[in-house]
This record gives sequence, structure tokens and C-alpha cells, in this order.
Amino acid sequence: MSVAIITGASKGLGRALAEALAARGWDLVLDARTPEVLEEAASGIRELHGTRVTAVPGDVTDPGHRAGLVAAAWRLGGVDLLVSNASALGAEPLVRLDALAPEGLRRALEVNVVAALALVQEALPLLRASGAGTVITVSSDAAAEAYETWGGYGASKAALDHLAAVLGEEEPGLRVWAVDPGDMATDLYAAAVPDDEDPRPAPSSVVPAFLWLLDERPASGRYGAPALLEGRR
Repeated sequence: MSVAIITGASKGLGRALAEALAARGWDLVLDARTPEVLEEAASGIRELHGTRVTAVPGDVTDPGHRAGLVAAAWRLGGVDLLVSNASALGAEPLVRLDALAPEGLRRALEVNVVAALALVQEALPLLRASGAGTVITVSSDAAAEAYETWGGYGASKAALDHLAAVLGEEEPGLRVWAVDPGDMATDLYAAAVPDDEDPRPAPSSVVPAFLWLLDERPASGRYGAPALLEGRR
């Protein structure tokens, strides 16, 4: 039985990916900051798919919480997949760099980069023992392109991309993929750009790209979900 840890899993992409993995029989450890919303998501997945789903509410910047996530996965059998999906914008709504508060940038870096690496470090012994250990870091096109007001968030995702690339080199026995899901209709995007009325695709629409990666297991690297989906048509 395969076991995945997914952070930021109470809604959006995290929940959509959790539902897809549970449909394939995966056992899950799910993280989010709001206990009630997380438990609702976990209960729904558990009842629909009959897999073991452990909800561990907390903040990924808390070392004790990270240890709790890995311990919960160990009780289910180990860690085969770690998905770092939890993210912080640094400012809501997003602002230009001349107005970005240093504490906001620190929060984005702490959540998106420092905590993501620390959770990988916590889980590495179990990932190495898996035989098919996989790390997915959720990236953004703002990590590679310069968009006005996205500087702080984009910088944090660019740093995460680089850590993922180095981890892939240092851990050849693992698969490490930084995945840019593209535009999605999520609470995070709504908080970032509340006045944007352009329709965005549902997070579930990009999940097939993540499942393709898990099925085909290409080399570690950075992948764009829209390109993967286009290539499968």
C-alpha cells in the first residue's frame, strides 16, 4: 500500500490530488491549518474511497507539526510520496515590491521554502526506504516569469524550484519534481488577485498531469502541468 503526505490538502489542488490518489487506493496524511475544514475533507475522502486518511492540522513552519506528519505516515507504513503544496503569498492581495512588507516576504520564504525543505529532511529516511520515493514541490509560473506584484511569491517559488533541482541531484534514488500547475481557480489565487474576474480552470483539471508523472516516473526536474496535458492529447 502506498502512502502520501500532502500539505495544504483541505481544499484546492491539495484536496483534488488527495481525492485522485485515494481513488487509486493510496493511504494519505493530510495537512492544513484549519482543523474543521481539514477534517471535513479527510472524512469525505475516507468515506468515498475507503482508504486510510489521517488529518493532522497545523502549520508547516512548526517543527513539531512536521514531525507529526511523518510519524502519522510511518504508522500507515512509510512515505512513498511527499507533496509540498502549502503556500503563503506574503501579502493579500499581492503588492508591488516597493510596498511588500519584509515580514510578508519572510512568511512566504518560511512557508514555501524553509518549511518545505525541513519536511523533506524529516521524511527522507522513509522516502529512501520506499523504493519509489517521490517528492513533488508545487511551483508557479511566477517562479520563472516576471509579473508585476508577484515578486515576493515568485522569488519564494524560484528558491523552492532550485532546492528541488539540487535535491534531485543529491538523491538519485528518488524522483523529485517541481510542478507548475498553471492557472487555477483557488482560494490562494483569489486572495492574490481579488479583482480578477477571468475564469480559471478547476484544480481537478490539472491532476491528470500529476498522475501521469507518478505513472511514468520521468527524470527528476521541473514540469509544467499544462504542457504535460497538452502532450497527452
